[in-house]
Amino acid sequence: MTPGQNAHVIVLGNEKGGSGKSTTAFHLGIYLLYQGFNVASIDCDSRQQTLTHYVTNRRNWAGERELRVPHTTHYHLPLSGTDSIRENDRMEFELFRQAISMVERDADFLIIDTPGFDTHLTRLAHSLADTLVTPINDSLIDLDVLARIDPVTHQTGELSHYSRLVLKARKERLTIDGRSIDWVIVRNRISMLSSRNMRAVQSSIEQIAVRLGCRMAEGIAERVIFRSLFPLGLTVFDPLDEARVGGVSTVSHMSARQEYRQLVEALNLPVRSRTEQRREARAQWAANSTKTLQFNHLAPGR
Repeated sequence: MTPGQNAHVIVLGNEKGGSGKSTTAFHLGIYLLYQGFNVASIDCDSRQQTLTHYVTNRRNWAGERELRVPHTTHYHLPLSGTDSIRENDRMEFELFRQAISMVERDADFLIIDTPGFDTHLTRLAHSLADTLVTPINDSLIDLDVLARIDPVTHQTGELSHYSRLVLKARKERLTIDGRSIDWVIVRNRISMLSSRNMRAVQSSIEQIAVRLGCRMAEGIAERVIFRSLFPLGLTVFDPLDEARVGGVSTVSHMSARQEYRQLVEALNLPVRSRTEQRREARAQWAANSTKTLQFNHLAPGR
């Protein structure tokens, strides 16, 4: 199973919970919607369903306040209720396959949020990624999801289970269609004050990135605003004054928006090429529409 050529697949992956995968996934989706792209999202975390809750909160809030805000085409995978692991895997795979087939031809971008543990579906989603985003909390403790870090020298040691999973997914993807997965490690919840820990984390991630053949990007600072936006289903890209939340955009709001814009730039998503494709498609549509109108206009006179 491979996604259609029209969908660039962005997968959010990390085997540690609380790393900000769902928040990042939702913000990326809403940003791309505001840029005029068709965006679909799939929540593979059938237990937590954080991304699905975010989507539901947005739809409910927009409906209650009669807001005109963009929404992704969203699918979530329900928790399987059988006692058979094999049967659960089969059911999840079938639902996932159906969701992919329904959006792959119409979506410009498909965003997949994965659970914080290893599952059959997690591995499948990673093998489909064009861009893999792994948010990492800015702490040496959280780096063990990638590799063991010596507490004294901060040198990297044995690779983690998750890193090996991604490397295997890369090989599978290369075998399937000859493409590579662009893996980007994103430093998340960065402290606003420089510290020895921050410098050690950055140095360690740089070592890991070289070893794994991936890239590192600066992420988002620790901000209270994200906790206040989640119940409303809003993002920093939504104008808060127009969203009728009882306030206006703050400095924190504007700073977080700029950080996410910089993150999107660092991901090197094919935004420009897809904009050109959409422009060409609209031009072709306009040309065909004009021909149809001319034909209809001349037909009665025959």
